Amino acid sequence: MPDPPQTAAQRVAEFVVDTDDLPADVIADAALHVLDTLGCGLAALAMDEARFVLDAVTEIDSSGPATAIGLADGLPADSAALANGTLFHALDFDDTHPDSVVHVSATTVAAGLAAGEIAGATGRDLITAIVIGNEISTRVGMAAGGRFHARGFHPTGVCGVFGATATVARLRGLDAATTANALGIAGSMAGGLLEFLADGAKTKPLHPGWAAHCALNAVRLAVHGATGPATVLDGQRGFFATYMHGERADIEGQVADLGVRWETPNIAFKPYPACHYVHAPLDAMASVIAEHALSADDVASVVAVSDETGVGLVLEPLADKLRPRTVYDAKFSLPYCLGTMLVHRRVDVGSFNDAAIGDPAVLDVASRVSYELKAYAPAPDAFPGGVRVQTTDGRTLEAELRHQRGGTKNPMSADDVIAKFRSNAALALPADEVDVLATAALSLHEQPDLEALRVLGRAATTLGAPAA
Repeated sequence: MPDPPQTAAQRVAEFVVDTDDLPADVIADAALHVLDTLGCGLAALAMDEARFVLDAVTEIDSSGPATAIGLADGLPADSAALANGTLFHALDFDDTHPDSVVHVSATTVAAGLAAGEIAGATGRDLITAIVIGNEISTRVGMAAGGRFHARGFHPTGVCGVFGATATVARLRGLDAATTANALGIAGSMAGGLLEFLADGAKTKPLHPGWAAHCALNAVRLAVHGATGPATVLDGQRGFFATYMHGERADIEGQVADLGVRWETPNIAFKPYPACHYVHAPLDAMASVIAEHALSADDVASVVAVSDETGVGLVLEPLADKLRPRTVYDAKFSLPYCLGTMLVHRRVDVGSFNDAAIGDPAVLDVASRVSYELKAYAPAPDAFPGGVRVQTTDGRTLEAELRHQRGGTKNPMSADDVIAKFRSNAALALPADEVDVLATAALSLHEQPDLEALRVLGRAATTLGAPAA
């Protein structure tokens, strides 16, 4: 009798175990994403954006073998993964894979750093495991075609737990059967709701941290004999069947070319610390300002243009978006972000604090913003959007970006990403340690161990954060 066909999780498990020689460009791209992610976490620490997670994890465990940003004595591995993953995402400045709408690196880097330190991994071990995890997170998200948002799920949490588990399984040297069990266990831990949009609550930053935390525990349970369903992804009561409410998801097609097609280079960097759907309209507004020497006083009204997902995230309900209730709420308010760009000519980490979101001049401009829904043709690597500005002297000024800056169709250069890292990291580390971390991350595949990354534990908020 022939063997039954492999399930998607079994195919993923084989990829986790068997993948070794990564293309050089994939390694280079992944190293830049590691660097960017670490910088985002350091800036979040400096801005005191996720103090709650550090206080929570140190309530029980005040020390441990795994590095945690801002905690010199470290933490147990799963607690470090929770803390770091939350900090990486806390400013919403970390990378996103457009087709899956997953914040990929926040989860895989958090899980990989903790697991790698415990395993005594080399830098090459870690970067390989991170790429493997990236490939799984993105494919699980791509199989749903961006429809998790419509169901109320945050893809970073629900998809990221599978990628993080793949990363940890690789670093622990699991065989394919045990890896498949770990993935099956992780499926029962997949979670993350978009309900934070209702009032600007800070649950969203927890999603990558919790996914990384769950990954460490799913792998540990599998190592000690716990089993998970091999059909966790494609079964009748599996992940897609339940989370997609019976809509078809092409996970088989997504895992069929693992190791042939690489999605890691398609992960997009962020030039702004806010939801990716505000980026194209912000750059469109910046171009209008630059071309026409526009000031806030020149603007009678603004129409923001976005697609259906963008409207649901950053423009509706419009009354709430016109006056953000919390700092995190402001990161999902396109009217606020456009107002900030018009008034201050910039949107950066200093644009999101309690004082900034109450700026009367910004809120006045935000009150003049409405929106228009546009059905863009589907395209990879795209969070499209634009603006149409009506001036007080009767002119109509328009600009639009089909592909947001930071993705493969409109890229940030390596120098741009490194400059972003240095600006972020300098908020929490002295210049010499910023240099050490930059060198270690960019040459991670050549590092004999992960010792240089322990500088993260020495980060502090005492260097201050930029004023609004």
